[in-house]
Amino acid sequence: MAQKEIIRFSQVTKRFGRTIALDNIDLSINEGSIVGLVGANGCGKSTLIRHAIGLYLPDSGTCRTLGIDAEHLTGDEMVQIGYVHQDGELLDWMTVKQHINYVSAYYDNWNKEMQNNFVKQFDLDLKARVGKLSPGKRQQLAILLAICHEPKLLLLDEPAAALDPIARSRFFDLLLDIIQTQDRTIIISSHILSDIEKVIDHVLIMDEGRIINDSPFDELLESFCRVKLTGLEGNVPIFDNVVDQQRRGKEGILILKNADRTTVQNTASRYGYHCEISTLSLEDIYKLIINNNLVVN
Repeated sequence: MAQKEIIRFSQVTKRFGRTIALDNIDLSINEGSIVGLVGANGCGKSTLIRHAIGLYLPDSGTCRTLGIDAEHLTGDEMVQIGYVHQDGELLDWMTVKQHINYVSAYYDNWNKEMQNNFVKQFDLDLKARVGKLSPGKRQQLAILLAICHEPKLLLLDEPAAALDPIARSRFFDLLLDIIQTQDRTIIISSHILSDIEKVIDHVLIMDEGRIINDSPFDELLESFCRVKLTGLEGNVPIFDNVVDQQRRGKEGILILKNADRTTVQNTASRYGYHCEISTLSLEDIYKLIINNNLVVN
Protein backbone atom coordinates (compact mmCIF):
# COMPACT_ATOMS: atom_id res chain seq x y z
CA MET A 1 0.00 0.00 0.00
CA ALA A 2 1.35 3.41 -1.01
CA GLN A 3 2.36 5.69 1.85
CA LYS A 4 0.34 8.82 2.43
CA GLU A 5 2.12 12.07 1.56
CA ILE A 6 2.14 14.56 4.44
CA ILE A 7 4.30 17.36 3.01
CA ARG A 8 5.01 18.18 -0.62
CA PHE A 9 7.34 20.92 -1.92
CA SER A 10 7.20 21.46 -5.67
CA GLN A 11 9.92 23.69 -7.16
CA VAL A 12 9.83 26.02 -4.14
CA THR A 13 12.13 29.03 -4.23
CA LYS A 14 12.37 31.68 -1.50
CA ARG A 15 14.54 34.79 -1.53
CA PHE A 16 15.33 37.32 1.17
CA GLY A 17 16.76 40.24 -0.76
CA ARG A 18 19.67 38.85 -2.76
CA THR A 19 19.92 35.72 -0.62
CA ILE A 20 18.35 32.56 -2.00
CA ALA A 21 17.10 30.75 1.12
CA LEU A 22 15.40 27.90 -0.77
CA ASP A 23 16.57 27.02 -4.26
CA ASN A 24 14.00 25.14 -6.35
CA ILE A 25 13.15 22.60 -3.65
CA ASP A 26 11.36 19.38 -4.63
CA LEU A 27 10.55 17.26 -1.62
CA SER A 28 8.04 14.65 -0.49
CA ILE A 29 7.66 13.48 3.12
CA ASN A 30 5.42 10.53 3.85
CA GLU A 31 3.30 9.70 6.86
CA GLY A 32 5.17 7.93 9.64
CA SER A 33 8.61 9.27 8.67
CA ILE A 34 11.06 10.51 11.29
CA VAL A 35 13.16 12.93 9.26
CA GLY A 36 16.47 14.44 10.33
CA LEU A 37 17.01 17.83 8.69
CA VAL A 38 20.74 18.49 8.66
CA GLY A 39 22.86 21.44 7.56
CA ALA A 40 24.91 24.41 8.66
CA ASN A 41 23.35 27.53 10.14
CA GLY A 42 21.85 29.63 7.36
CA CYS A 43 21.49 26.75 4.90
CA GLY A 44 17.66 27.01 4.82
CA LYS A 45 16.47 24.49 7.42
CA SER A 46 14.28 26.89 9.42
CA THR A 47 12.97 28.50 6.23
CA LEU A 48 11.94 25.09 4.93
CA ILE A 49 10.09 24.22 8.15
CA ARG A 50 8.30 27.58 8.24
CA HIS A 51 7.05 27.08 4.70
CA ALA A 52 5.47 23.79 5.78
CA ILE A 53 3.12 25.61 8.17
CA GLY A 54 2.53 28.72 6.09
CA LEU A 55 4.63 31.12 8.18
CA TYR A 56 6.62 31.84 5.01
CA LEU A 57 5.18 31.78 1.49
CA PRO A 58 7.26 30.76 -1.53
CA ASP A 59 8.26 33.26 -4.18
CA SER A 60 7.64 30.49 -6.69
CA GLY A 61 6.47 26.90 -6.50
CA THR A 62 3.97 25.33 -4.11
CA CYS A 63 4.03 23.78 -0.66
CA ARG A 64 1.25 21.46 0.48
CA THR A 65 0.86 20.16 4.03
CA LEU A 66 -1.73 17.57 5.07
CA GLY A 67 -3.04 17.75 1.50
CA ILE A 68 -3.67 21.52 1.55
CA ASP A 69 -1.68 24.52 0.31
CA ALA A 70 0.27 25.58 3.40
CA GLU A 71 -0.90 29.19 3.10
CA HIS A 72 -4.51 27.99 3.40
CA LEU A 73 -4.14 25.78 6.47
CA THR A 74 -7.13 26.21 8.78
CA GLY A 75 -7.69 25.51 12.44
CA ASP A 76 -8.72 21.94 11.59
CA GLU A 77 -5.26 21.26 10.16
CA MET A 78 -3.26 23.34 12.63
CA VAL A 79 -4.53 21.29 15.59
CA GLN A 80 -2.84 18.31 13.92
CA ILE A 81 0.53 20.10 13.87
CA GLY A 82 3.05 20.71 16.66
CA TYR A 83 5.87 23.21 16.16
CA VAL A 84 8.89 24.02 18.31
CA HIS A 85 10.97 27.00 17.29
CA GLN A 86 14.57 27.11 18.44
CA ASP A 87 13.97 30.36 20.32
CA GLY A 88 10.94 29.04 22.22
CA GLU A 89 8.55 31.96 21.53
CA LEU A 90 6.21 32.14 24.55
CA LEU A 91 4.02 34.54 26.53
CA ASP A 92 6.40 35.92 29.13
CA TRP A 93 3.80 37.47 31.43
CA MET A 94 2.10 34.14 32.22
CA THR A 95 3.18 31.55 34.75
CA VAL A 96 4.12 28.12 33.43
CA LYS A 97 0.80 26.68 34.68
CA GLN A 98 -1.21 29.50 33.11
CA HIS A 99 0.57 29.02 29.79
CA ILE A 100 -0.12 25.29 29.79
CA ASN A 101 -3.80 25.87 30.65
CA TYR A 102 -4.06 28.56 27.98
CA VAL A 103 -2.67 26.38 25.19
CA SER A 104 -4.33 23.13 26.27
CA ALA A 105 -7.78 24.78 26.11
CA TYR A 106 -7.52 24.83 22.32
CA TYR A 107 -7.22 21.04 22.03
CA ASP A 108 -9.89 18.43 22.69
CA ASN A 109 -7.31 15.63 22.82
CA TRP A 110 -4.78 17.20 25.21
CA ASN A 111 -2.89 14.41 26.98
CA LYS A 112 -2.94 15.40 30.65
CA GLU A 113 -0.94 12.35 31.69
CA MET A 114 1.83 13.22 29.24
CA GLN A 115 1.78 16.79 30.53
CA ASN A 116 2.15 15.73 34.16
CA ASN A 117 4.92 13.25 33.37
CA PHE A 118 6.79 15.90 31.39
CA VAL A 119 6.49 18.48 34.19
CA LYS A 120 7.79 15.95 36.69
CA GLN A 121 10.57 14.54 34.53
CA PHE A 122 11.94 17.97 33.58
CA ASP A 123 11.23 19.56 36.97
CA LEU A 124 9.24 22.47 35.56
CA ASP A 125 8.13 24.97 38.20
CA LEU A 126 4.43 25.59 37.47
CA LYS A 127 4.45 28.79 39.52
CA ALA A 128 7.44 30.34 37.75
CA ARG A 129 6.92 33.33 35.47
CA VAL A 130 7.70 32.33 31.88
CA GLY A 131 9.73 35.50 31.33
CA LYS A 132 12.00 34.55 34.21
CA LEU A 133 12.78 31.05 32.94
CA SER A 134 16.26 30.09 31.78
CA PRO A 135 16.66 29.39 28.03
CA GLY A 136 16.67 25.66 28.74
CA LYS A 137 13.46 25.77 30.80
CA ARG A 138 11.77 27.93 28.15
CA GLN A 139 12.69 25.34 25.55
CA GLN A 140 11.32 22.55 27.72
CA LEU A 141 8.01 24.39 28.10
CA ALA A 142 7.85 25.00 24.35
CA ILE A 143 8.37 21.28 23.74
CA LEU A 144 5.63 20.37 26.22
CA LEU A 145 3.18 22.74 24.51
CA ALA A 146 4.00 21.23 21.10
CA ILE A 147 3.67 17.56 21.94
CA CYS A 148 0.90 17.14 24.52
CA HIS A 149 -1.92 17.43 22.00
CA GLU A 150 -0.28 14.44 20.24
CA PRO A 151 0.02 16.06 16.81
CA LYS A 152 -0.03 14.09 13.60
CA LEU A 153 2.85 16.23 12.29
CA LEU A 154 5.57 17.42 14.68
CA LEU A 155 8.10 20.02 13.46
CA LEU A 156 11.11 20.50 15.73
CA ASP A 157 13.51 23.30 14.80
CA GLU A 158 16.64 22.87 16.95
CA PRO A 159 14.48 21.71 19.88
CA ALA A 160 17.40 20.75 22.11
CA ALA A 161 19.68 23.69 21.33
CA ALA A 162 19.19 25.33 24.76
CA LEU A 163 19.05 22.10 26.78
CA ASP A 164 21.87 20.86 28.97
CA PRO A 165 23.22 17.36 28.19
CA ILE A 166 21.02 15.59 30.77
CA ALA A 167 17.83 17.37 29.68
CA ARG A 168 18.75 16.74 26.04
CA SER A 169 19.14 13.03 26.70
CA ARG A 170 15.77 12.94 28.49
CA PHE A 171 14.13 14.77 25.60
CA PHE A 172 15.34 12.29 23.02
CA ASP A 173 14.25 9.40 25.24
CA LEU A 174 10.83 11.05 25.34
CA LEU A 175 10.89 11.42 21.57
CA LEU A 176 11.56 7.70 21.22
CA ASP A 177 8.36 7.05 23.17
CA ILE A 178 6.38 9.54 21.07
CA ILE A 179 7.37 8.02 17.74
CA GLN A 180 5.96 4.63 18.63
CA THR A 181 2.73 5.81 17.00
CA GLN A 182 3.16 4.63 13.41
CA ASP A 183 1.19 7.38 11.67
CA ARG A 184 3.02 10.25 13.41
CA THR A 185 5.42 12.23 11.22
CA ILE A 186 8.33 14.15 12.75
CA ILE A 187 10.83 16.52 11.17
CA ILE A 188 13.67 17.39 13.49
CA SER A 189 16.36 19.92 12.69
CA SER A 190 19.48 19.82 14.82
CA HIS A 191 23.19 20.59 14.64
CA ILE A 192 23.83 17.90 17.29
CA LEU A 193 23.86 14.98 14.88
CA SER A 194 24.79 12.38 17.49
CA ASP A 195 21.41 13.03 19.11
CA ILE A 196 19.11 12.82 16.12
CA GLU A 197 20.70 9.71 14.61
CA LYS A 198 19.20 7.79 17.56
CA VAL A 199 15.64 8.45 16.41
CA ILE A 200 15.49 9.24 12.67
CA ASP A 201 14.78 6.92 9.77
CA HIS A 202 15.29 9.44 6.95
CA VAL A 203 17.91 12.13 6.31
CA LEU A 204 17.67 15.44 4.43
CA ILE A 205 20.95 17.33 4.07
CA MET A 206 20.76 20.97 3.03
CA ASP A 207 23.46 23.27 1.75
CA GLU A 208 22.99 26.84 0.53
CA GLY A 209 19.25 26.46 0.10
CA ARG A 210 19.43 23.17 -1.77
CA ILE A 211 18.70 19.60 -0.71
CA ILE A 212 21.83 17.64 -1.54
CA ASN A 213 20.79 14.37 0.08
CA ASP A 214 17.34 12.85 0.51
CA SER A 215 17.55 9.22 1.56
CA PRO A 216 16.59 6.63 4.16
CA PHE A 217 19.05 6.79 7.04
CA ASP A 218 19.99 3.11 6.74
CA GLU A 219 20.84 3.56 3.06
CA LEU A 220 22.99 6.60 3.84
CA LEU A 221 24.89 4.65 6.52
CA GLU A 222 25.48 1.80 4.07
CA SER A 223 26.83 4.21 1.44
CA PHE A 224 30.06 4.79 3.37
CA CYS A 225 32.45 2.71 5.42
CA ARG A 226 35.73 3.19 7.27
CA VAL A 227 38.45 0.65 6.47
CA LYS A 228 41.35 0.24 8.88
CA LEU A 229 44.32 -1.60 7.45
CA THR A 230 47.21 -2.75 9.66
CA GLY A 231 50.50 -4.40 8.80
CA LEU A 232 51.03 -2.24 5.73
CA GLU A 233 54.22 -2.70 3.75
CA GLY A 234 54.73 -0.49 0.72
CA ASN A 235 51.74 1.10 -1.01
CA VAL A 236 48.15 0.95 0.21
CA PRO A 237 46.05 -1.50 -1.85
CA ILE A 238 43.94 0.09 -4.58
CA PHE A 239 40.22 0.26 -3.76
CA ASP A 240 37.40 1.76 -5.77
CA ASN A 241 35.63 4.96 -4.65
CA VAL A 242 38.12 6.16 -2.04
CA VAL A 243 36.79 9.39 -0.55
CA ASP A 244 39.57 9.97 1.98
CA GLN A 245 42.65 8.20 3.26
CA GLN A 246 45.32 8.64 5.91
CA ARG A 247 48.51 6.70 6.53
CA ARG A 248 50.48 6.42 9.77
CA GLY A 249 53.38 4.01 9.48
CA LYS A 250 51.99 0.52 9.00
CA GLU A 251 48.40 1.62 9.58
CA GLY A 252 46.06 3.12 7.02
CA ILE A 253 42.53 4.52 7.36
CA LEU A 254 40.39 4.75 4.23
CA ILE A 255 36.86 6.04 3.74
CA LEU A 256 35.07 4.28 0.87
CA LYS A 257 31.81 5.15 -0.85
CA ASN A 258 29.47 2.45 -2.18
CA ALA A 259 32.02 -0.27 -1.50
CA ASP A 260 31.32 -3.99 -1.47
CA ARG A 261 32.61 -5.01 1.94
CA THR A 262 33.33 -8.59 0.95
CA THR A 263 35.46 -7.38 -1.95
CA VAL A 264 37.31 -5.01 0.39
CA GLN A 265 38.07 -7.84 2.82
CA ASN A 266 39.25 -10.11 0.03
CA THR A 267 41.51 -7.42 -1.43
CA ALA A 268 43.10 -6.73 1.95
CA SER A 269 43.62 -10.44 2.58
CA ARG A 270 45.23 -10.88 -0.83
CA TYR A 271 47.86 -8.32 0.15
CA GLY A 272 48.29 -9.96 3.57
CA TYR A 273 46.87 -7.02 5.57
CA HIS A 274 44.51 -7.14 8.53
CA CYS A 275 41.29 -5.29 7.73
CA GLU A 276 38.60 -3.84 10.01
CA ILE A 277 35.48 -2.31 8.43
CA SER A 278 33.17 -0.05 10.42
CA THR A 279 30.20 2.25 9.84
CA LEU A 280 30.57 6.02 10.01
CA SER A 281 28.46 8.27 12.24
CA LEU A 282 25.97 10.68 10.72
CA GLU A 283 28.27 13.57 11.66
CA ASP A 284 31.22 11.98 9.84
CA ILE A 285 29.09 11.33 6.75
CA TYR A 286 27.74 14.87 6.77
CA LYS A 287 31.26 16.33 6.87
CA LEU A 288 32.35 14.07 4.02
CA ILE A 289 29.41 15.08 1.83
CA ILE A 290 29.87 18.81 2.47
CA ASN A 291 33.66 18.91 2.30
CA ASN A 292 33.92 16.75 -0.83
CA ASN A 293 30.78 17.92 -2.66
CA LEU A 294 29.57 14.33 -2.81
CA VAL A 295 26.35 13.23 -4.43
CA VAL A 296 24.86 10.25 -2.57
CA ASN A 297 21.47 9.80 -4.21
